Amino acid sequence: MVEWVALGTGPRPVPQPFTTPLIWAGAFGGALTVVVLSHTVVGPDRPELTLAALSLLAAILGVCARFTAAPGTTALRRLFLNGFAIPPVGSLTWTGSRDTLWLSCLLAATVAGTTAARLTHARAAYRRLTA
Repeated sequence: MVEWVALGTGPRPVPQPFTTPLIWAGAFGGALTVVVLSHTVVGPDRPELTLAALSLLAAILGVCARFTAAPGTTALRRLFLNGFAIPPVGSLTWTGSRDTLWLSCLLAATVAGTTAARLTHARAAYRRLTA
């Protein structure tokens, strides 16, 4: 005799985040796209707008990433921001207070996105198990 069983009746686990190399590839491509678009639309004179767009992209990528991907994602974004969005284009420089602030802004956006996603997934899993 055949017994029919629904496939999705048990508690579902928390979704696994994407692998770190995949997130870094997304960070590389996304940062390149954001810098090119900001140079085309706004111009190279406003790196603060590029920083805001890169921070938003970092938070979005952080939603599907592991916490261990945050430093690499931040470094990739900072290299694109410093190398192509801040004049002179093509040279990497370090301006103490400004670059420290921008680096921490990118890191905070990535960690905030990852934290928000982990808390949301954990809360949804808790509700599924207790209902």
